[in-house]
Formats: sequence, structure tokens, C-alpha cells
Amino acid sequence: MITTLNIEGMNCENCAAHVKEALEAIDGVTSAQVSLQEKNARVEHGDSVNPESLKAAVDEAGYSAEPGRL
Repeated sequence: MITTLNIEGMNCENCAAHVKEALEAIDGVTSAQVSLQEKNARVEHGDSVNPESLKAAVDEAGYSAEPGRL
């Protein structure tokens, strides 16, 4: 599955790397592509991953995430 999140609060590439690291730390996430320019993340994951857990990981990392569209 692929989930897209709109992310607010990223100001630099280090922020994007921090978000990517937080998302990829979730069990079941295969990969995360984070775009500072587009202010979003595209997360590839298994069926067992709840999109709310993706949002929570971004929120815990200090940023704001909302479901997005592909």
C-alpha cells in the first residue's frame, strides 16, 4: 500500500531526513520518500500499517501531518 501525507513544519533537508527516519522506523514500512519542496511524504507499507500510526510518528518527530492525495 501507499499512503501520502501532507507535512507542515519542515524547513530544511535535515527536517525531511528526520521525518523519513521516523516513518521508516515503523514496523511494516518498506520505504518513505519525503519531499521538502512538495511538503509531503509518500510511504510504502504493508496492510498491517495503520495510516494513523504514520501521522503519529510524524507528529512525535515535531511536525504536523495530515492525509494527502497521490
